[in-house]
Amino acid sequence: MTKLSVNINKLATLRNARGGNVPDILKAAKDIQQFGAHGITIHPRPDERHIRYQDARDLKSVVYTEYNIEGNPEKSFIDLVLEVKPTQVTLVPDAIDAITSNAGWDTKKHQSFLKEVIAEFQRNNIRTSIFVDPVIEMIEGAKDTGTDRIELYTESFAHQYSLGNENGILPYTESAKRAVELGLGINAGHDLSLDNIQFFKQNIPGLLEVSIGHALIAEAIYLGLDNVVNMYIHKLK
Repeated sequence: MTKLSVNINKLATLRNARGGNVPDILKAAKDIQQFGAHGITIHPRPDERHIRYQDARDLKSVVYTEYNIEGNPEKSFIDLVLEVKPTQVTLVPDAIDAITSNAGWDTKKHQSFLKEVIAEFQRNNIRTSIFVDPVIEMIEGAKDTGTDRIELYTESFAHQYSLGNENGILPYTESAKRAVELGLGINAGHDLSLDNIQFFKQNIPGLLEVSIGHALIAEAIYLGLDNVVNMYIHKLK
């Protein structure tokens, strides 16, 4: 089945809003894994407005499933990942002031840079994934960087699906087919939710992992974290 990695950034945002250590990020990561999730994702940003760099270090000792660290590969981020050595690093071209991720890599324009960074992570036995839009040319460019996987940026699909346009899945299906042909692993994330995850899963061949944070944490406010994690797992089977 497709694995579920839960992004816990929003829990860190809640903690930081009040100070102190409520909710406890380490306990939350332990609980989410015990509830059945297959991994924990974090996306530290330079201003540490949610997950802090120290959180990334501390989580290493409690994440016993898969540990995925996302971020823009500037020097401080690269150094952090090489120190922590998570299961996977996902490279995202975030602007420093971005509220959330809003575009995939231009894998042609930035190919040389991505090759260099990816090679360094792979030398340290860290699986690599790069955030890409569902564009065949960008998928083919990703292959040329040497990355292990791609993560399809799914905001456009989620928006179209919410409008009732199921054809919004088509670029993702075609991109996934091309990725499979090229031997790339496929992850996906951004605005996936209980409403759209099953349809997405059913139409994406070779989908290995989804990373879900904002929607899952919001849904858990009403339905409970344990319940929501298992609802996702059920829909991904």
